[in-house]
Amino acid sequence: MANLNIDAVKDMTYDAIIIGSGVSGGWAAKELTAKGLKVLMLEKGKNLEHVTGYENALKAPWESEYNGRLTIKQKETHPFLSRDYPYNEMTEKYWMNDSDAPYEEKRRFDWFRPNIVGGKSIMWGRQSYRWSDLDFEANLKDGVAVDWPIRYKDIAPWYSYVEKHVGISGEKLGLPQLPDSDFIPPMEMYFVEKEVRKRLEKQFPGRTMTIGRVANLSQPTKIQLEGGRSPCQYRNKCSLGCPYGAYFSTQSSTLPPAVKTGLLTLRPDSVVREIIYDDKTKKATGVRVTDSVTLQEREYNARIIFVCASTIGSTLVLMNSTSQRFPNGLGNDSGELGHNLMDHHFRTGASGTWEGDLDKYYFGRRANGIYVPRYQNFGSDKRDYLRGFGYQGGGGRQGWQRNIAELAFGADFKEELTTPGNWTMGFGGFGETLPYHDNRMFLNKEKKDKWGMPTVVFDADLHENEKKMRKDMMNDAAEMLEKSGVKNVKTYDNGSYLGMAIHEMGTARMGRDPKTSVLNGNNQLHAVKNVFVTDGASMTSASCVNPSLTYMALTARAVDFAVKESKKKNL
Repeated sequence: MANLNIDAVKDMTYDAIIIGSGVSGGWAAKELTAKGLKVLMLEKGKNLEHVTGYENALKAPWESEYNGRLTIKQKETHPFLSRDYPYNEMTEKYWMNDSDAPYEEKRRFDWFRPNIVGGKSIMWGRQSYRWSDLDFEANLKDGVAVDWPIRYKDIAPWYSYVEKHVGISGEKLGLPQLPDSDFIPPMEMYFVEKEVRKRLEKQFPGRTMTIGRVANLSQPTKIQLEGGRSPCQYRNKCSLGCPYGAYFSTQSSTLPPAVKTGLLTLRPDSVVREIIYDDKTKKATGVRVTDSVTLQEREYNARIIFVCASTIGSTLVLMNSTSQRFPNGLGNDSGELGHNLMDHHFRTGASGTWEGDLDKYYFGRRANGIYVPRYQNFGSDKRDYLRGFGYQGGGGRQGWQRNIAELAFGADFKEELTTPGNWTMGFGGFGETLPYHDNRMFLNKEKKDKWGMPTVVFDADLHENEKKMRKDMMNDAAEMLEKSGVKNVKTYDNGSYLGMAIHEMGTARMGRDPKTSVLNGNNQLHAVKNVFVTDGASMTSASCVNPSLTYMALTARAVDFAVKESKKKNL
């Protein structure tokens, strides 16, 4: 992408500024430039070139010096990130150094912060599901928090719009609680998964098991091939970056068409300190930025600003954007900025073994699993808590690791290790967290990070509703597996802190009333009409399905609205 201007900016004024380059920021860049706007994209992290930047993507496992494990030094410099698996030897360069920008926890929160152009679009899990009116109407029906200002019909056309570009593989089911996408062909289930599916759906009418709906190209369309993308290679190394462009990322999918217009300027190493507000015009005029390498400060101006720095990052910028009009953060008339922090809770379920059928195997390393859509508190299945959960999981054959702890030797032992073991099958629940006002983030302005930004403080946790749900997530999984023929079923609950699912949402929610929300139904700040927030911060509730596809659709929709309003001189 040689025509990206990352060295200098001749003209400091743009039609639009985008803060962040992840899933939402990439879509904002694609859509704004396609509509003829001159755009500046600001990214805190360092540049990461598509293909050549993925240093470890084509390495063999034995080329890892420490077999993927972290050194003592890495754990010391990354005290938060090193608590869980996404940060490891092979992905270290993609993540923020905790020591440069530590955060505080009144209650534990795992904040996974990338430090690259493309953000988490490089490392995301790619599971892509539409939300339904079961989700958009839930707050109103349950009397929880505030009502969503949109419904499924408002966003459905935009789901279709982004799906045609992204490429979502999956099968149509016609379920009201999980609307179908515009799919490319589904990946194939393994033998044991097909067998469990047949038995599960017979034993539990109304429950369905399907292949995961994933943003990996099973069979690219003309649109994707012309964009330089290739089919999935079934390597299952997606978190390292994909040189084939086989899954959706900013680098593979949304930056290329934006670059092609000649209207995009990308500036990595740019820490956005605040959005500048003009009391006279009642609009934002631009942003104030610190170069993360030189620490030099600059200001850039624009008519429209899209805040897409991820849930916590976007709210940090808004909170730090204070003025006489907004002493508690830009657009924070309601006082809700920073509150209603959500994430999915998971790491509980069950697994077991499938006896026999050892003459059957599968091809490659499928970068996908199965999905069981939500069935609780839907129809006649009522529970003693609100909302519900879905299952992700899958089956496979055990590998050589099954005997790693055995004290054995000799030819027979070696032969056994080269032969796949039994089939296994497991379900892991992903549950919805309600938008609680007391689950929040705020700023400690007395304690600064490396670039002079305030420290984020987290004060959030699961409540009783989620704890009740987790029992069913575990027990239902065991019951379904056992009645589907799986043996030796064992349950587990490994605990789940907010942030661990990396689906953080809320903190600048959409709503109908400016007194109780930060954004309107077009992702527009109620009080500052030329500022839009289209990432996870805008979410009013969490659903139980992965949210990234919804961010994409909301972003494309908001850009369309913003450009039309700009032409009418309303911004």
